[in-house]
Amino acid sequence: MRRNTFLKSAAGMAALVALPFSAGASTSLKMMIPANPGGGWDTTGRALGRAMQEAGVAGGVTFENRGGAAGALGLAQFYNSSRGDGSAIMVMGAVMLGGMITTKPAVQLSQVTPIARLTTEYGVFVVPENSPLKTMKDVTEQLKKDPGSVKWGGGSRGSTEHIAAAMIARAVGVDAARINYVPFRGGGEAAAAILGGNVTVGGSGYSEFQQYIEAGKMRAIGLTSPARIKGVPVPTLKEQGIDVELGNWRGVYGAAGITAAQRAALTDIVVKASRTKSWAEAIDKNNWTPALLTGEPFDRFVDDSFASLRAIMVKAGMV
Repeated sequence: MRRNTFLKSAAGMAALVALPFSAGASTSLKMMIPANPGGGWDTTGRALGRAMQEAGVAGGVTFENRGGAAGALGLAQFYNSSRGDGSAIMVMGAVMLGGMITTKPAVQLSQVTPIARLTTEYGVFVVPENSPLKTMKDVTEQLKKDPGSVKWGGGSRGSTEHIAAAMIARAVGVDAARINYVPFRGGGEAAAAILGGNVTVGGSGYSEFQQYIEAGKMRAIGLTSPARIKGVPVPTLKEQGIDVELGNWRGVYGAAGITAAQRAALTDIVVKASRTKSWAEAIDKNNWTPALLTGEPFDRFVDDSFASLRAIMVKAGMV
């Protein structure tokens, strides 16, 4: 995979400044979050920003949300505005890879610079509290009768919940191409649609729906994890006889055209942030699985993820 980088100097004014390779408490970072507020990328980015400041490796972090097209709109803005900037960073993950496979955007992830994988989060499917469908079995039985009558709500086309919905359909003998999937720009929009009864079943990372599940406004009906998650009283899809397992990893990239020294400095910032108390608290609060990976192993992981996601999506009839 090509390795370029994209990072922006957000110290004081909005001017673009390429930083030297070293970074510390006086360094201000600008973080692109290529999704609307309220979703998993937004939660991840803001938690990481707090951890960077706690670790003393960033004097400040500013955030910009730019949702749409599975992160492709934010990626394009990041690429075009921050070339060579060692103080800019972008949140990304498996959702962006899936979107690129289905839409083939003008700016590719390979045009910016890999920094680190941070976490893995397994998805949850929910129905509104007052839905007549109470279980995943109810959902799949309705799906078998009339695939179009079940509206699946989640992230952008190609997101992990879109892929998981297609995998569920295929697992229960329904043509995945017939699923009625409604994409949203972020977890906040998806949650509003579910709460408003505008979709039949919604999918996302557990952390995005946790407050609504705990408040009794959503009923969780299945996890995409291989086994139950500690502290989460929700059965897995596999427990319910649906052979579907899918994790959603999240990470960060730097700008296009940054130097090896700038990449090393950003990697050091992220690694130090991942060792803080606030990051550990975010991991625990959101039921994320720590999955830190940097350097060449992360580069290879992204390449392998592209290949494996494409294979899954081909089998599910999405590509």
